[in-house]
Order: sequence, then C-alpha cells, then structure tokens
Amino acid sequence: MSDFPTLRLASPLPPIMHGTLGEFVDDPIHVMRQMWASHGEVAALQDDNHRIHFVFGPQYNHEVLGDTRKFHAQFFAVRGPRKSAQRRVTSGLLSMNGDQHREHRRTVQAPFQKKAVQAYHDQVIGVTQDQLASWNPGETKDIAEEMTHYMLRLTSSLLFGMDIPEMAYEVGRLTERWVDLNHQVGPAVFSADPALLANYEELLQAADELEQAVLEMVRMRRGGQLGMDVLSLLIRAHDMQGGVSDEQLVGHIVLLFGAAHLTSAHTLTWTLFLLAQHPGVMSQLHAEFQEKLDGQAPTAEQVDQLPFLDAVLRESMRVLPASAYSIRVAAETCELGPFKLNPGNPVIFSQFITHHMPHLFPQPEKFLPDRWGAISPSPYAYLPFGAGARMCIGAALAMMQFKISLPTMLGKFKLSMAPEAEVRARVMSTMLYPASSVPMRIERQDGHFTSQPVSGNIHTLVDLPPSTVAIRRAA
Repeated sequence: MSDFPTLRLASPLPPIMHGTLGEFVDDPIHVMRQMWASHGEVAALQDDNHRIHFVFGPQYNHEVLGDTRKFHAQFFAVRGPRKSAQRRVTSGLLSMNGDQHREHRRTVQAPFQKKAVQAYHDQVIGVTQDQLASWNPGETKDIAEEMTHYMLRLTSSLLFGMDIPEMAYEVGRLTERWVDLNHQVGPAVFSADPALLANYEELLQAADELEQAVLEMVRMRRGGQLGMDVLSLLIRAHDMQGGVSDEQLVGHIVLLFGAAHLTSAHTLTWTLFLLAQHPGVMSQLHAEFQEKLDGQAPTAEQVDQLPFLDAVLRESMRVLPASAYSIRVAAETCELGPFKLNPGNPVIFSQFITHHMPHLFPQPEKFLPDRWGAISPSPYAYLPFGAGARMCIGAALAMMQFKISLPTMLGKFKLSMAPEAEVRARVMSTMLYPASSVPMRIERQDGHFTSQPVSGNIHTLVDLPPSTVAIRRAA
C-alpha cells in the first residue's frame, strides 16, 4: 500500500476530524495528510473543547497570509511570565504584528537587500572553504551535523559580524534545545492536557540560558567596531534611536539566528541527500558546474547563472521544505470556508501539504528538478519562504548561500550515502529536521555517481528511486 495519500471526494459532513493535539505534535505531516485527504482544503482538528483550523492549497493560503489585519502571526505559543527570559526571547520580529511589525521589519531589512547580500559573497566562500578543509577523501561524515556546524559559523559571521565557532556552536546548541522544548510545551496553550506542561519549567530555564549566551554575544560585538551586519544595526537602533527595546533586541537576535541557521542547515542537508539518491540529477548538476564554473566556486556574477542548480534547490525545498507548516491566529471575528472564527482561534497552513498536491505538482512525491522548466507556480502555491507581507526577510541571503555552498562543496567532493544507512525525519516546532544522522561517504569529485539503498521514515515523505530503497524498518 502506498505511503502517500490521494484526495477523496469531500464528505457532506462538517470538515472536522476528531483526535488529539498530542497526535498532531507526534506526527504533524501524517495528521495533515489525513485531514486533507478526507476533507479537502479547509478542515479542523477537534480535541474535546479545543479546535485548530487547517488550510491547504493556494486559495486559502492567500486568504490567510494575504490579510495581515485579519490573521496575525503567533510564532510561539508559550510566551512565559511577563518578566521572564522566555517572554524576552520570543519578542522578536516573528512575534510582531501590524504597525510594530512593519516598523521593525524596516529596521532589520537593510542587510538583507540584494545589494547588501552580494557583498557577502567572499565571506560565504571563505567559511565554506574552511569547512571543507576538515573533509578528507575516504571518510564518512554525518552531513546533518556538518551542515549545522557550517551554518552556525556562517550565520554568526554574516549576521553578527563575528567568526567565533565555539560561541556559535554553543548558541546553536542552546537554540535547538529551546526550540525542542517549545515544541513539547506549545500545544498546552490549545489543550487541557496537563501532561503537555511537564517540561514548562525546563523551557523557562532553557530560555534563560539562551538569553545569557545571546547577551554575551552582544557584549562582545559592542566591544569591537560596529559594522553593517544585522547585530550592529540592531545595537545602533537600540542605543541611539531608541527604536528597539532590550526585550526586542534579544528577541530579534534569537529568532534571526535560530531561523537562519536551522532552516538553512536542514535545506542543505536534504538537498545533498536527494542528490546522493538521484545520481542522474547529480550528473546533470555536475555537468553544469563543469561547463559554467570549471571546478571553481562561483563568482558573484555566476551565482544567478546556474539554472539547473536553481531548479535543484527549488525542487528540494518543494519536496522536503525546511518549514512543514506555520501558524496564524484570527485577530477578529471572521469566516474561513465553512467555519466562523473568533479572535484567538489558531489557523495552520502547511507548506508541505501544498507542495505535495498533485494538481499543482504532478508526481509530487518525486524529486524532479526538470519540472521547473515548465512550471511557474503562484507565490501561494510554492512558499518555502512563506508568502505575503511576512515572507522570510532572509530569503535572498539564504538562496545566495546555497548557490555558493553547493557548487563549492560538490565541485571538490563527491558525496554518497553510507551503506545500510537509516534516514529519519521529524517535524519539530514547525521545522522538518533530520531525526537521525545522515552519514555520507566523502570522495574526490570524479563525475561518476551511484546511489546506496537507505531505510527509515524518509520513504514516507519522498518517493526515492527503486535502487535507493532498502528494506524498510518501522518508522
């Protein structure tokens, strides 16, 4: 029986699925697939007296994301006590709405404009080459861990004007722990289940430790000469203009750092995995690198002159998007499909489900970069960086990093999965994480590509070629 659902005719009954929030937290993609297959593009999950609404597909994505007056962002469900570190570290851009969001977005957007992004070119190449200096042909590395460390260092360098790997790794470790605890505790806001609050005190402690690490980073940056990086810009706004409060300064830094390094690390990991399992695609990509780059890292002008690399990245972010879903809340009484929403009612939209709709993307579970030569989906049908007024501020920077990192890595080394690897994925706090190591064997690049069978629940998310499918273990 196929792992992938097909849409059935909508039932005449209300589009409500009865279940528990715990089931959604444990496996959001499975629950959302069930809801979409049973009820179509708008539905609700009912857990006793608590209800969460879901929308799938471009029509309702546009309705929810396009109206920032009617639907507000609520990136973190648990804000913590008023004077807690949890309240401060969740006070950044992703938690703001209305005029406040527009004003603060203007404050932090300058380093993310295209002209500013192009100026980071040499920094990205330098950090990438430093990362590759630790790779040796014949060894096996966990690419998920490698990409996390790589993006921690790159993020600290580009966003915060510092290249202190030890500090970046520590802030990254604390960020991942804090994100995990938010994922565990967050559903308690929508449920009466006391078990969901079991880790609440641990969450508050994790927020305190993360805040202290971030404040140390601010102290060190203030101790040097301020530049044009994001942190310098925020410090200036905080110290001179008065436009950023202490809480907002910490919140902006935590959210920018966490979002930048985690989602980018996952995107690079999933892209390298998909290329390793599709040797034909990797051959096409290698040919483009040979023709356009001759084994060198791309120049600033060449970054946007690699059309097949662009297609590979678009397809990777479609089939395994770094964000599986996101949340909005109704800011006023309104209608959403057959439902009447009251202020505070949560609404979830899913990048993953939308990207896997067969009427939008034929054979949606297959990794087919060539499809991008023939399709041009709307911003609400393809939204790896979100859409509308709250689209990810760092999208251009992220794409530039990917388009430099991948040619530099794959121009020098050939990566293939280690034999008998088990690859698992997990949605945690809306992000699609590698839930296992992703062990890859590193060899000198010779242009000859093969694949290795893998097992694990990755097969429930993407339809890999038969030669890469091992005997499946229980997910």
